[in-house]
Amino acid sequence: MKYLIVGPSWVGDMVMAQTLFIALKQQHPEAIIDVLAPAWSLPIIERMPEVRKGIDMPLGHGKLGLKERYALGKSLRSEQYTHAISLPNSLKSALVPLWAKAKQRIGWRGEMRYGLLNDLRILDKVKYPLMVERFVALGYPKDAKLPDPLPIPALQVDDQTAAKALQRYNLNTAMPILALCPGAEFGPSKQWPAGYYAEVARTLCEQGWQVWLFGSGKDRGITSEIKHCLPDNLQKYCHNLAGETTLADAIDLLSFANAVVSNDSGLMHIAAALSRPLVAVYGSTSAEHTPPMNSNSETLSMNLECSPCFQRECPLTPQDHMNCMKLLSPELVLAAISRLTNDQAVAVEVIS
Repeated sequence: MKYLIVGPSWVGDMVMAQTLFIALKQQHPEAIIDVLAPAWSLPIIERMPEVRKGIDMPLGHGKLGLKERYALGKSLRSEQYTHAISLPNSLKSALVPLWAKAKQRIGWRGEMRYGLLNDLRILDKVKYPLMVERFVALGYPKDAKLPDPLPIPALQVDDQTAAKALQRYNLNTAMPILALCPGAEFGPSKQWPAGYYAEVARTLCEQGWQVWLFGSGKDRGITSEIKHCLPDNLQKYCHNLAGETTLADAIDLLSFANAVVSNDSGLMHIAAALSRPLVAVYGSTSAEHTPPMNSNSETLSMNLECSPCFQRECPLTPQDHMNCMKLLSPELVLAAISRLTNDQAVAVEVIS
């Protein structure tokens, strides 16, 4: 069994795709799995022991590039893939497996993929409400019963590589680490307020913790705001890593966290796949579709009538604007951290 998997274009989805790889290995331990994915995602794939190699998809998200896709598919024919699974539902995601001449080409019915896939499935969203269920189902025959429980993403971090990342950013683990991931590529409606993150950071810094702020360069503004909200005497315990780390280093550094607070984002799924104690805050999106899958996590949501709206920006008037996030108080998050870490000092701070 030799699989070519066409991977997703989002960080969180790529992490969740590991459930499929684990399920394939559970059925066929000797199977070879290669993943075709954007170059940025290769550090994630490298930390998945089920995958033999990641193959760089040179075209950006949304680009058709028929000539490039044909050349890539042709170059992969020598691999003689027995199966190909296209996780995205786009037409273009089914082209490389066709031109690679994979024998069995599997995927959900999407953008006119008749003829491109020879094992075309019709998705029942009621039967498979979770994204991971939709991924795993493609690794089994049609209508087969899925494993219960489902496999859980589990990224593997090399201890020596992680130690070098600590040195590279002049960090240490002498104090417990609170990792904050306040960004969200999807849009501002997913973002818990910076002031609330700062309040959580202040509380734990006063209890002897240090804070590491994660995110991309786009998140540098909000992470800087969080740090500047802290009293001057506590800012030395707060390290703003947004836009400074590679994705590989961010994964390795997150593996040291004693607790993580995150919006519904790719970093949230990475933290879950590293089995970090995780508090995930949800507003415009729903944990019923893409929840963190680790057992030591809590998802928090106000469950308002207007949510989940799945809008990039809150559509409501100023009076109710972003209430799904504004009403989710720092005290709720601190209480969840206390439960996950058995940290009575945090619990006392919440009650007082």
